[in-house]
Amino acid sequence: MTQIKHKTRLVVVGLAAIASLLLTHDGVHAADHNEAPGTMMDNPADIADFYAWHTDNGTLVTVLTFAGLKAAGEPATYDLDVLYGIHIDHNADNLADIDIWCRFGTNGAMDMTGVQCLNVPGADGPVEGPVETNIDGGNGVMLWAGPRDDPFFFDLEGFEATLMTGMLMFDSTRDSLAGLNVTAIVIEMPATDAAGGGTTLKTWATTGRK
Repeated sequence: MTQIKHKTRLVVVGLAAIASLLLTHDGVHAADHNEAPGTMMDNPADIADFYAWHTDNGTLVTVLTFAGLKAAGEPATYDLDVLYGIHIDHNADNLADIDIWCRFGTNGAMDMTGVQCLNVPGADGPVEGPVETNIDGGNGVMLWAGPRDDPFFFDLEGFEATLMTGMLMFDSTRDSLAGLNVTAIVIEMPATDAAGGGTTLKTWATTGRK
């Protein structure tokens, strides 16, 4: 049985603006930088963050980060038994109309690791290729997977001090995640194909393990 772990941040993307909503689901494991007890023991399936935005070129970019808190220089995390999902709802019923599924694999003969994403809007078929390279899926679709500096900014010291004192103690120059890496799956696709002809979409991410 595959255990599905949902990131509880639902990103609502309009063709003019981006907003984030925090949702909760019964029976779902949240994930956020190794902080959730149900996921911190499974680093490759532990979602750190999920980002989505549209560009001036008419594309939608999604970034799923996982396996966080890695020191710079450590290898990226490519687990062949984890299925990464990016889900898009474009008719406002909070159900996925498009499911993009990504998985890592290896070529034993060449000792290479690759990534494959299925059902990417705009692509004619599977988008696949070696990790840590730009993969052109045609029709404006691009895929990249590999290690990246964690883009999430968080002042852990200020957060803990705020909890202890009851006063805001955050420092905008102090980033507790600076110098730490995550593994990322980055997909760029035509926004009109992702939105199904509409002007607004919602997108979220999940992981599942065999």
